[in-house]
Amino acid sequence: MARRSKGRAIDGILLLNKPQGISSNKALQQAKGIYFAQKAGHTGALDPLATGMLPICFGEATKFTQFLLDTDKTYVVRAKLGERTTTSDSDGEVVETRDVSVTREQLAEQIASFLGESDQYPSMYSALKYQGQPLYKYAREGIEVPRKCRKINVFSLTLDEFDEANNEVQMTAHVSKGTYIRTIVDDLGEKLGCGAHVIMLHRSAVGHYPSEKMVTLEQLEEKLQQSKADDVAPSSYLDELLLPMDTALVDLPVIEITQEQGVAFSHGQTVVIGKPVPDGVVKVMADGVFIGTGERHKDGHLKSKRGLSNQLPE
Repeated sequence: MARRSKGRAIDGILLLNKPQGISSNKALQQAKGIYFAQKAGHTGALDPLATGMLPICFGEATKFTQFLLDTDKTYVVRAKLGERTTTSDSDGEVVETRDVSVTREQLAEQIASFLGESDQYPSMYSALKYQGQPLYKYAREGIEVPRKCRKINVFSLTLDEFDEANNEVQMTAHVSKGTYIRTIVDDLGEKLGCGAHVIMLHRSAVGHYPSEKMVTLEQLEEKLQQSKADDVAPSSYLDELLLPMDTALVDLPVIEITQEQGVAFSHGQTVVIGKPVPDGVVKVMADGVFIGTGERHKDGHLKSKRGLSNQLPE
């Protein structure tokens, strides 16, 4: 007898404002529980110290998490000058203290030096894996393992505030995927000659998603309790907070096909659409309904890459 999945079959994307002090997975599980969802996954972990945008994909939306993982991110970061820590943030132990003698002009000059493409070595306190284990597990045991540098791009890095009395700096960073803000702050401290570490980190945007669309766990819980008080299904209040799945794919070219072609496409068949299919991944719409992603087959026709099984009638 087939095992039935527990929870509701819901599809969509929730922009959760992750609170400080818990892991991204803990935040995911709490949101999943409030929604009583069968399936959910997040798109890019935030450290317990960090707050901000954590897109959570429910149901069929989990097929498209990679597009959000691959997109650029925006962060607001506050750094403490004069102290270097084991983790490059305030969760670690202070390993070095130095005097701070930095002018605003020197600070602005060094911040500007991070702009553009560069190579960055991932922090030992990242979730990247080495031989099947996250790097942070090795770091907690005092083990240093080899890491490959990665290409990153800092699109913008602006100085928002310089609190000279407390040796604190606040910046806004718009960066490519995989960029470690803690590493930028640690490197900045070394360039200034005084050391630095992160004391606050907030992810304000993932790709095109704006910060005003975020909701907190407290707001979700309030919606749940309100539905109980009004004696209506929780979905009546909670599901209105979900964004459509295809909002994760706004940068992809769109291919429009008929509903009949869409049924064949959703069954994994190659579809002859009578027009050129662009290179790369495309978003496929059938009579205005999003049904998945496709790509050009070697014969020039449209083939399914990630199809949605529940969007069109059989």
